[in-house]
Amino acid sequence: MKTLLIMRHAKSSWKDAELPDLERPLNKRGKHDAPMMGELIKDKELRPQVMYASTAKRAQMTAEEVASACKFKGDITYLENLYLAEAEAILNVLRSTPDEIERVLIIGHNPGLEGLLQILSRRVESLPTAAIAYLALPISHWADLNDQVEGELVELWKPREIKHKSKK
Repeated sequence: MKTLLIMRHAKSSWKDAELPDLERPLNKRGKHDAPMMGELIKDKELRPQVMYASTAKRAQMTAEEVASACKFKGDITYLENLYLAEAEAILNVLRSTPDEIERVLIIGHNPGLEGLLQILSRRVESLPTAAIAYLALPISHWADLNDQVEGELVELWKPREIKHKSKK
């Protein structure tokens, strides 16, 4: 059994219209939500052994904030092919993960992440910015991950719901 955490990057800034999409940083909400979701990962004892993230600035910033908040010990692997990647490209990245790794966090973009979640869980769910889907995958080898594998969507955390619960 492998664990996959699928996270969409936190909310990014559109303040500078001249800035290329790849270079857009997090906005104020994104800078708040990313570490909050990292804390959640730590609190749920789901600290990843490996983190993959898109090379987009907003995904890198999200990864760094999450890593810091959840006390991630390894190196974050930034991959150009995760920038605006479709589900199959994301599956290719995951299939290259060494088998001794049990828990992976991948940070990227929609619609590819929502597509991946749908393929692996057989459920249609939205992934707003900074949301995390927690999937249990019935595989022993990452290389076996394909569109025929049916994982269990254990939990789906959305920042607005987390904030709302914490205010009660």
